[in-house]
Amino acid sequence: MKQLTDRVAVITGAGSGIGRATALALAKEGCELALSDVNESGLLQTVALIGGDSTKVTTYLVDAASPTEMKKFADAVASAHGHVHIVINNAGVALAGNIEENSLEDLEWMVGINFWGVVYGCKFFLPYIRKEEEGHIINISSLAGLMGIPSLGGYSATKAAVRSWTETLSNELRDTPIKVSSIHPGGIATSIVDQARVAESLNQEEMATNFSQRGVSPDRVAQKIVSVLKSGKLRGLICTETYVLAALLRVMPRTTHRLLGWGWQRAQSQVTRR
Repeated sequence: MKQLTDRVAVITGAGSGIGRATALALAKEGCELALSDVNESGLLQTVALIGGDSTKVTTYLVDAASPTEMKKFADAVASAHGHVHIVINNAGVALAGNIEENSLEDLEWMVGINFWGVVYGCKFFLPYIRKEEEGHIINISSLAGLMGIPSLGGYSATKAAVRSWTETLSNELRDTPIKVSSIHPGGIATSIVDQARVAESLNQEEMATNFSQRGVSPDRVAQKIVSVLKSGKLRGLICTETYVLAALLRVMPRTTHRLLGWGWQRAQSQVTRR
């Protein structure tokens, strides 16, 4: 985008993690903010961290999986701010476990938020963005959106769908002043594992500890989002593992799949021996 100052930015899932970090980063850039989440206390904490009266911030309790709530959200933001320039579809959840272990209920829960939430964010805000001289939609995918990850089959599927949806919409809006981009983080130190639905065969506490200790700060993702907004790039990769996987998939896709499968089988056998 030519400028971020005074632009109206919408962020879903802004009550914690990547959404909160992005809200703070865009506030520093001079954006007005329209923030949503299902967690009211998290939203209030984000607003408190932004602080001051230098930027206009509105908050909304919204279930991203609900088309009715997302439509009302889009209309309310346009009414409150008068404009919509940027939409960041960030709200997301995780589901861990083998595909055979995942219940249909859990899969539907995740698809509703991770994919349909992105669809609704694009569909309901796009008519308002079209009224502006420029705009940008950013959809949060994942390293898992580049390749199916064992024990994260459903999650990988939703994030791959987000990537494909983003690429399609970007091409369809090619001759307009609206950019569309996907962001692909690797391990980020957020609470997503704590709030995930995890199969009994996996150790959720151990997974959460690994993410908190080894994951990079959500601030890194926020910085990449700001960079992509300014550059207009289609895709933003974050974390060493994401760059490595993307490179390997370009150079030797079949071997990369085999290596990942071998690594997963080895990990499973180690768990079995414990």
